[in-house]
Amino acid sequence: MSTTDFNQQLSSLSGPLHTFAYKLTKNSEEAKDLYQETAFRAISNVDKFIPGTNLKAWLLTIMKNIFINNYRKNVKTRTIIDSTENLYYINSGTASISNNAESNIMMDELGSMVESLDESLRVPFEMHYLGHKYQEIAETLNLPLGTVKSRIFFARKELKEMIEKRYQASRP
Repeated sequence: MSTTDFNQQLSSLSGPLHTFAYKLTKNSEEAKDLYQETAFRAISNVDKFIPGTNLKAWLLTIMKNIFINNYRKNVKTRTIIDSTENLYYINSGTASISNNAESNIMMDELGSMVESLDESLRVPFEMHYLGHKYQEIAETLNLPLGTVKSRIFFARKELKEMIEKRYQASRP
């Protein structure tokens, strides 16, 4: 098969090759790169193609193998080799250590805001926060159910106002 015939057949198969490349990569730019790499390898190895066999199958096999090789390279580059003694960092993927200081400070601030609530609002709110049902709270505190619900509502409302006031003031 002459180079001209091969190039014509390759260009006539560009549609199915592009479609297959997109199915593999799920990205149009990567599919174009994969098609280009396949065409380059096919043209540079045209002497290995046996005339009379299925050219489309040969090209699809080349494309699939290129895709698999690229995938394996990407997996290897994302793997972290840990040389520490206890293998603590192996495949951790991050170089940073999480720090809960910010959330601890926020919880301390919220705790102090809850503590500053009037006792009539704070106690039902804390009980509800701890998982008690409205009816349980009402029975424990000897209050009507509606009163418990309204006190929890007003505690939430007051806390929301405190939080908005606190963090609105700290914004530039």
